[in-house]
Amino acid sequence: MIDANTGKVLSSKNADVKNYPASLTKMMTLYATFEALHDGRLTWDKRITMTKRGAATVPTKLGLRAGEKLTVREAVLGMIIRSANDAAEAMCDHLAGPQGNCGTFLTRKARALGMKQTTFRNGSGLPDKRQVTTARDMAKLGMALQRDYPKEYALFSTKSFKFRGRHIRGHNNLMYRYKGMDGIKTGFTNASGFNIVTAVNDKGRHVVGVVLGGKTARSRDNRMAALLDAAMPKATIGNGAAIAQSNRKPGITLPKVNIPIPMPADRQENVQIASSDDGVADIIQAFASEEVTAERSPWEVQIAATDSRDSALALLSEAQTGISGRFEHIAPHTEAITNGAATLYRARFTGFDARSAAASACKELRAQSYECMVVQNNG
Repeated sequence: MIDANTGKVLSSKNADVKNYPASLTKMMTLYATFEALHDGRLTWDKRITMTKRGAATVPTKLGLRAGEKLTVREAVLGMIIRSANDAAEAMCDHLAGPQGNCGTFLTRKARALGMKQTTFRNGSGLPDKRQVTTARDMAKLGMALQRDYPKEYALFSTKSFKFRGRHIRGHNNLMYRYKGMDGIKTGFTNASGFNIVTAVNDKGRHVVGVVLGGKTARSRDNRMAALLDAAMPKATIGNGAAIAQSNRKPGITLPKVNIPIPMPADRQENVQIASSDDGVADIIQAFASEEVTAERSPWEVQIAATDSRDSALALLSEAQTGISGRFEHIAPHTEAITNGAATLYRARFTGFDARSAAASACKELRAQSYECMVVQNNG
């Protein structure tokens, strides 16, 4: 936990122990993207090509095929809000250039920011044993994003955006419930555990915090909230002086960059949905935890029948972010059924005592372009 007004470390534990960054890696890809926007190599409306490497990533993703185009604006919002692995890899490949290497490119950027213990191997944070960081280094990156690109950094507080007819909501649930939090990023893989970098600005007190290796999304968020509760009273009151002190070379004037205005989303208090940030492994672990365990209800909503449990859980995770807070009590459920020689997995939401409630949830899902049907659970 760092006082951003002074740069003083307010508390630390295992701050220099190496761990896997998971989707916190996208903070570095975004830093490099913001840099390119400011030096004229990119514009918000520039169209970049989805690479084969990007298209081949596992969810969470925007779902573009190799060769399809997306704008820098779509890629940035996709990385921040959706934590889209395909957008991150496509952007990193574009920035590194046809003869470059994404991981090497980002590692050089990290070293320039003083992140001495960090090595990147890709732009998204998908598993690689050689991709490591520390809590201290991630705090430096969080500070650098605010210091060097404050206007772009404001995008980290975005709740949702529209992508080609789809309404995509974010999943940094702690930001919805902790006063003064304006970002930054969550991450998860099986190897890393649940990670988060946060920044809080409340009445002149600025604190940046990092938690790596949480056992569940909720325990990570609760741990961060407790650390912030302890750190905020110790922080000095100021204007973020340590963040404002730029390490740019004298004489450099940055051009003005028009920041995209994303769609706002309603703020929800006490969000209970598990964070789902970094692929199917995240979804499976989060949905298998006590955070979403529930007894079967008399009525359920089915959105698909897929050929794998992983796919069913991925669909449920994506769909649940589009349901309003009044349905926060519902839980995902999958069950295997045999259809001839094939096994299918039903993707359902359970937790509805009345058919009308299930029908209402189904209506919301259809508004988000999900097919669904209300079914009665007969045991």
